[in-house]
Amino acid sequence: MKKIILLRGVTPTGQNRIPKMAYLREVLEIAGLQSVETYIQSGNIVCETDLADKDVKNLVYDTILKNIGANLSVIIKNPDQLAKAAQENPFGEGYDSSRIHLVFTNDTISSSKIAELLAQDFGDEELYAGSQCLYMYLPREAKKKKMNTNFLEKQLGITATMRKLGVVLRLSQM
Repeated sequence: MKKIILLRGVTPTGQNRIPKMAYLREVLEIAGLQSVETYIQSGNIVCETDLADKDVKNLVYDTILKNIGANLSVIIKNPDQLAKAAQENPFGEGYDSSRIHLVFTNDTISSSKIAELLAQDFGDEELYAGSQCLYMYLPREAKKKKMNTNFLEKQLGITATMRKLGVVLRLSQM
């Protein structure tokens, strides 16, 4: 079964850096995942495995920590979930698609917490909840962006990772 692994916290330098995607693919295949592919340097992995999501999450986390030393959160999705998330994008033609971000989690989001958050005014920034993810529109003009992954994690009590719409579309097709 195809799995899409979204790593949270990959940085270009420092402790959570993944130096070479080729090495990441290699160590994950040695750990037991099949047909491992990566997409761009920010921690997007597509693979084949019969393991349950929880087991994939633990395997990927442990393998990266042991072999690379990066302490990264792991979000697991399947291609259908990403395709549905992209299809449900609430932002129409008038929006700059490069400014649309999808926020994924493995955690259950409290309906009361999300309702409180959705009721807030974020100025030029917009937030919507979908069936597969949260959607954020972060225009370039926004002076000081309030919404980001750290903010959402703190407000909702979740671990999450954000991807641009174009990345989600590409991953769903890999």
